[in-house]
Amino acid sequence: MPYANGPVHIGHLAGVYVPADIYARYLRLKGEDALLIGGSDEHGVPITLRAKKEGVTPQDIVDRFHKIIKQAFEDFGISFDIYSRTTSKVHYQLSSEIFKTLYDNGSFVEKTSEQYYDEEAKQFLADRYIMGTCPHCRNENAYGDQCEACGTSLSPNDLINPRSVISGSVPVMRETTHWYLPLDKYESFLRQWILEEHTEWKPNVYGQCKSWLDTGLQPRAVSRDLDWGIPVPVEGAEGKVLYVWFDAPIGYISNTKELLPDSWETWWKDPETKILHFIGKDNIVFHCIVFPVVLKAEGTYNLPENVPANEFLNLEGEKISTSRNWAVWLHEYLDDFPGKQDVLRYVLTANAPETKDNDFTWKDFQTRNNNELVAILGNFVNRALVLTNNYCANKVPPRNSLTDYDIQTISDFSNIKTNLEKQLDTFHFREAQKEAMNLAHIGNKYLADSEPWKLAKTDMARVETILNITLQITANLSIAFRPFLPFSMKRLNEMLNINDLEWSRLGEADLLETGLQLGTASLLFEKIDDAAVDKQIQKLMDTKKENELSTFTAKPVRETVTYDDFAKLDIRSGIVLECTKVPKADKLLQLKIDDGLGGRTIVSGIAQHYAPEELVGKQVCFIANLAPRPLKGIISEGMILSAEDADGKLVVITPATSVKPGSTIT
Repeated sequence: MPYANGPVHIGHLAGVYVPADIYARYLRLKGEDALLIGGSDEHGVPITLRAKKEGVTPQDIVDRFHKIIKQAFEDFGISFDIYSRTTSKVHYQLSSEIFKTLYDNGSFVEKTSEQYYDEEAKQFLADRYIMGTCPHCRNENAYGDQCEACGTSLSPNDLINPRSVISGSVPVMRETTHWYLPLDKYESFLRQWILEEHTEWKPNVYGQCKSWLDTGLQPRAVSRDLDWGIPVPVEGAEGKVLYVWFDAPIGYISNTKELLPDSWETWWKDPETKILHFIGKDNIVFHCIVFPVVLKAEGTYNLPENVPANEFLNLEGEKISTSRNWAVWLHEYLDDFPGKQDVLRYVLTANAPETKDNDFTWKDFQTRNNNELVAILGNFVNRALVLTNNYCANKVPPRNSLTDYDIQTISDFSNIKTNLEKQLDTFHFREAQKEAMNLAHIGNKYLADSEPWKLAKTDMARVETILNITLQITANLSIAFRPFLPFSMKRLNEMLNINDLEWSRLGEADLLETGLQLGTASLLFEKIDDAAVDKQIQKLMDTKKENELSTFTAKPVRETVTYDDFAKLDIRSGIVLECTKVPKADKLLQLKIDDGLGGRTIVSGIAQHYAPEELVGKQVCFIANLAPRPLKGIISEGMILSAEDADGKLVVITPATSVKPGSTIT
């Protein structure tokens, strides 16, 4: 369910949609009855903010991007059985019904609390509609949910001098009532279901779930005061809508109902049906904990069998950022590389962030295309077809007597189906694609060792056998690569003059009948030159320069302090001994520092800018005499010093040369 606030980029494709498509295609090839369901997530505050900024309605925003996103998925062969949206009538109706069922069953907790209200705009303010001064770093443009300057998680009540993003006025506190899903009451169920019954889940998914459960779950609001979304279907709830996190996952169900109005319940309630969620790591908690609790509370739906979530894909060493245009947009890619959808699918699968963040670079893209798709897969297919055309009138020749090497080669690829299924069934798509490519390696080696071009004048019977086996390997490739490279395999079938071969026949050595007239050979892939890649790299560099010029302005100097005030700060250098992410806090890292005095713990809001392993062993500067304070249940004994770059990246301050831990900075 991509968020309809902008187009989709390669990070989306690598993390979610290519893996989901590979798996769905694989199931269909096996003859399984499978549906791939998706749709645009179209509610929430960011959409209203964008609409306000552009002077249009939220519906205008989602209509525009739903069309763009849907077209991009079609262009890249993401084989959705339906791709709908959460503004559909079916979705509104079903979401309301599920909420009402839980409400009638007493599944919610009703709470009244005080929240900020804009008297000029006459509405309650969501966290992102409030800005003010961060109490930690004094950034004057911190949001009500977090400070993007220091990374600290906030609540609106933490802000100094809060103001409304809508009108600019000072908001007031007013009472409002909302409904909460008591996740804490389902902890024992979730521990049993996830930690004991699904130990086979990917370690990154299982680990994040365990972290949430070990930290303790809290009730989560399912409604909010907003005028964009699905109205809360109970009396006295005027001006309130379902929280986007509650209604969006229901979109999987409502889209299935839209596709199959008479049989949708079979897919969601039949105990023989298996449900899998392909998502990115930022949605693990919603699909593994929150949404399953909703389904459990409703009582009639199946729970997901697995949630094979991926981590994030970076771009040229930096985090993909839509706001900074640091991304490769799918529609722009096709403008620059027309007809090369499969090249990107291949590279993204080869670099899939399956258990940890990974990186996409244009040079690696070029290398994998030229050295793997062209030199290995494409080269083998072309040689097989051209040689058959030259020596056997473009027809599949007979297989005559076999040598031991022929028999061994046939044996080498006979187990490819078993090897591929082992990887695909466990969501190891990188390894599965390697297994498919290994078949091309076998074919290239067989041709190189057999050298039929040298035998053409003396032993045509031997040439025919070699080319028959070579073509059988080619036909096997058309099956093995079909989940990964659907466009290219369609072309390969045309060259072989065959329809799609059944998955069950993968590994067989008699897929093509003797005498079959082949089609016309052409190159499956072509080399990508340096100029094409340099153009893409330059585009990113230009984007970075534009960001620096357009977004960076030095912050005004704060009020003057005396030297005596400054001298009170005890700034020192230390070495990071350990570094881990703080559970349930995307912005925070917990660092164990060698400060020369026995060590200390510091919690720092730099998790979006550094992976924990990047900081271990690094020298840092920190304020040593700040009063300790709790952050997410951890006592932080200082503050790491960092500088904010033009693009918003925080860079840890470190001495130019190595100094002893505990060295003072003056």
